[in-house]
Amino acid sequence: MTTPAPRFAGVVPPVVTPLTEEGAVDVASLERLIERMLSAGVDGIFALGSSGETVFLTDSQRDQALEVVVKTVAGAVPVIAGCIEPTTRRVLDRADASTRLGVDGLVATAPFYAIVGPYEVERHFRSLAASVELPLLAYDIPVCVHTKLSPGLLSQLAVEGVLAGVKDSSGDDVAFRQLVLAITERAPDAGFSLLTGHEVVVDAMMLAGASGSVPGLANVDPAGYVRLHRACVNGDWDTARVEQDRLTRLFRIVDAADPATAAGATRGVGAFKTALALLGVIDSNTVSLPMRPLDADEAARVRAQLELAGLL
Repeated sequence: MTTPAPRFAGVVPPVVTPLTEEGAVDVASLERLIERMLSAGVDGIFALGSSGETVFLTDSQRDQALEVVVKTVAGAVPVIAGCIEPTTRRVLDRADASTRLGVDGLVATAPFYAIVGPYEVERHFRSLAASVELPLLAYDIPVCVHTKLSPGLLSQLAVEGVLAGVKDSSGDDVAFRQLVLAITERAPDAGFSLLTGHEVVVDAMMLAGASGSVPGLANVDPAGYVRLHRACVNGDWDTARVEQDRLTRLFRIVDAADPATAAGATRGVGAFKTALALLGVIDSNTVSLPMRPLDADEAARVRAQLELAGLL
């Protein structure tokens, strides 16, 4: 008897949301971006995550972006949608909208802004799962929500079928390794998706037992992450390391923004969008306020890394 494969696995890029210079969703650019990812062989799409600027967008912008993603993917790969809101009822509103728009799975963080403890976090995920029909994945991103999801809680919710997987952006690779072991020991037949968002150590996380990755940098180089994933699956760790090293160097684009006037999402999302604009995939590197787009000098630094990576 074989262990069931996770439904959500492989390379699942957290797609950025291209914007016009006026701040509207750039539909044509988003379509090109998705088509490029599909052509590269990705295994899924994560819409409206952190790279997608979901907390910056209005509900109408979120709905429009998600509608474009689902329509463009056209069933070729699963689409999972971020339902990133501070409290349970608000998450369920986004889950309802995402379900109507035709996604295949839902992603939610622990509650934030509201002061909560472990019991409220557990109640949050149980309440969400009881109220939605689609598979629910937990998004572990303590840098944004100030709560770390423990391996004990995640594995228990996996055992009970409450959660279908986790997107781990905690940066806590020890905890992720413990979670992999806990799932192996406690829920080997759950088909639980173990997705790492730590784009510079995907090879290591795959060796540890990850199901796949959700790397923001895959917006820029989806084909590179597909090659990396395939090498890992085939046990070709030498090839995987070479590809991971190239991608890790490419990740230096997040250092292009001047730290005196930019931090956090401006550095990451701003760099990804600038790279995509330089590659001709999207029309503008516009980002949502209070972020700012990278300027010409910063874009030149991004271009230099794209050239070193063989993308330009």
